[in-house]
Amino acid sequence: MNIKSISFFLSLFCFPISLLALINILYSSYFDYFLSIEAYFATLILSLVFGLLFYFFGKQTNKKINFIEQLILVVLVYFVIGFLTSIPFYLSNFQVNFTSAFFESISGLTGTGFSIFKNIKYLDPTLILWRSSTQWIGGLYFLFFLILLFSNKTFNFKMTNITYSGDDNFKTRENIKDNILKIFIIYCTISLILLCLYNISGVRLFNSLNLTMTLVSGGGFLPSDNLNDIIVTNTQKIILIFSLIVSMLNFYLIFNLFSKKIFFKDHREDFYLISLSIILILLIYFNNFDGFNTIISVLSSISNSGLTLVKNESNLSLYFLFITIIGGSMISNTSGVKLSRLYILLKITSAEIIKLISPNNVINKTIFNSEKKITDENIKISFLIFISFFISLFILSSFLILDNIGFEKSFKISILTITNTVNSEMYNLQNFNFLNLLTSSKITLIIFMIIGKIELISIFLIFKKIFLKD
Repeated sequence: MNIKSISFFLSLFCFPISLLALINILYSSYFDYFLSIEAYFATLILSLVFGLLFYFFGKQTNKKINFIEQLILVVLVYFVIGFLTSIPFYLSNFQVNFTSAFFESISGLTGTGFSIFKNIKYLDPTLILWRSSTQWIGGLYFLFFLILLFSNKTFNFKMTNITYSGDDNFKTRENIKDNILKIFIIYCTISLILLCLYNISGVRLFNSLNLTMTLVSGGGFLPSDNLNDIIVTNTQKIILIFSLIVSMLNFYLIFNLFSKKIFFKDHREDFYLISLSIILILLIYFNNFDGFNTIISVLSSISNSGLTLVKNESNLSLYFLFITIIGGSMISNTSGVKLSRLYILLKITSAEIIKLISPNNVINKTIFNSEKKITDENIKISFLIFISFFISLFILSSFLILDNIGFEKSFKISILTITNTVNSEMYNLQNFNFLNLLTSSKITLIIFMIIGKIELISIFLIFKKIFLKD
């Protein structure tokens, strides 16, 4: 294993945390929030020290790592960056232990949104900003992983090749710096657009900034106890709907819109996602339609955000939980099984049934009626992801039941963990207290929040490489 090369790339993920800490220090100084400023100084120093140590340790190397080493790098990034971003939580005046602080940090980095804090309005504004920052940086890092690492053709379990994923030369090793810069520019552009829209609509700047960082990453942290305290008018609700749509669609969609290269054939998956969202909204229409609030709940579930404006939807909680499993585009910050994989499984299953009924029929094996064919490898991976999702669900539920929180809550929390979706009133879990969980339950949730983001099959590949002979 090329430890030095892994160390070098790991260092590059540490330095941006220093920048986030510096921003919080400047924010604290400008608004006279000196209560926890030492925590951000500690984060700034430690992230720089970690970054420099990793950098100089791996500097004199060829900088080439294979796919398994890339997966190990991804896992290490979550744990190392999780440690660094947990420092302000641990050193805050709320006197939480390190496990709880690390839990909050990983929840932010993975975009899950589970929180150990209650009464968010009483938190130090700098800590609220830090929570949102962890989600924003976590979303950016995941896009790096998704486009630069998970697009590997040898182990293409993310199957980004079946949807539009940029120009053919976008992922070449020679252009890695340009690739990272392009991803960063697109991500910041989307963030800036959403920030301006919220601010223009009347949402105060602090809430606009935090809400933007949460939604662009598909996260669930809020700068308030309730979304209803921030989103009030219909205009703001429409912007929230737009934000949720942006977060669940292909990352390249806005980039193509700005480049005037948008073609329907490049974004068929996005069209199917929009169509599915409309169908899911219509299914509620005759039962319990509540205008914009219902639309927001459906889009929030399919984009794995979990934020909602509904007061109590316990009668539809299982419906919304089912939607979270679907997930959004293959190239987005969403989790879940993903619509494209479910589409492949359903299409191949129906094709096999048609074969039995009419053996002479010619089966169309294209995905989303495009020119791209569904290969045997696509079918195998889709099936493995589907099975691994339910294996993860069974294992996590079993661990949580031991914490005496009941089967129903264990089951719901497990689904939300694996799909990286926040617990909210939409799932009838708004009062769930993560702080009171056993340490073993928190550690298990931390592990499965990461697994939910990078998927269980990647962990199997790592174990296979480390413990089994090729």
